[in-house]
Amino acid sequence: MNDAPMSDAAFLDHVADRLAALPAVHAVTLGGSRAQGAHHPDSDWDFAVYYRGAFDPAALRAVGWEGQVSEIGEWGGGVFNGGAWLTIDGRHVDVHYRDLDVVEHQRAEARAGRFHWEPLMFHLAGIPSYLVVAELATGRVLRGDLPRPAYPEALRAAAPPVWRDKAALTLRYALGAYVPRGQATEVAGALATAAAQTAHAVLAARGEWVTNEKRLLTRAGLREVDTLLAGLRTDDKALKRAVNEAAALFRSAS
Repeated sequence: MNDAPMSDAAFLDHVADRLAALPAVHAVTLGGSRAQGAHHPDSDWDFAVYYRGAFDPAALRAVGWEGQVSEIGEWGGGVFNGGAWLTIDGRHVDVHYRDLDVVEHQRAEARAGRFHWEPLMFHLAGIPSYLVVAELATGRVLRGDLPRPAYPEALRAAAPPVWRDKAALTLRYALGAYVPRGQATEVAGALATAAAQTAHAVLAARGEWVTNEKRLLTRAGLREVDTLLAGLRTDDKALKRAVNEAAALFRSAS
C-alpha cells in the first residue's frame, strides 16, 4: 500500500471530484492564496461548494474526511453561511458553503452599488456582503461554470465613504469612551478595527477585491499603524495623540 502524499494536482482532482459529487452542488472552486499564487508550502487549501437549493452538510460529513463540518448558517448566518475545517491527505482544508441564489443576488446588488456589513469571526472589520462576489472574481473554478465579475464602478463609488464613515465613528468612540479612562487595550482594538475599515475603503476606491484581512493593511499601505500600536501607553494624553495620529494617517490613505 502506498501511503505517500498525493501531488498537488492529484489532490486538487481528488477533492474537487468528491465535492462536485455532493447533492445540489453545481460548482467547486479553489480560493485564497493558492488560487492567486501567493501561497506558502504550509498554506491552507480553501475550497468552496456552490449549490442550488437545499444543501445538506450531512452529505459532506458522510465523505469521511477528518474534521469539523458545520450546519448551514452556523458561521454567522449571513452571506458567509457555513463550511468545514478538514484534514485531507495530511493537508489543512477549508470548505465554504456558497448558496448560488445568495451569490447572484449579492452580485446584482454590487453592480448597483449596494452592499451591507456583517460581523464575522476572525475579521476585525467584519465583511461586506460583496465578499462572495470577490470570491467569484479571484477564485479558480475546478468543476462547473461560474462567472468572473469585474469590479463594478457603482461599488467603487459607493463603498469607500461607507467604510470611511465606519472608521471615523470607531475612532470617535475611542476618543470619548476609552481614551479618558486610559484604556490602552480598547484603544488598540479600535485602532486596528478602524485601520481595517479604512483599508477596505482604499481598496474599494481602487476597484480591488478583498476576500480576507490577512494582507489587507499591507495592500492599502497602512502598515504604519503598527508603530502607533506598539507605542501605546495607559496615559490619556498619549492615547489621544495616538488616535489623532491614526486619524490623520487614515485620512491620507489612498
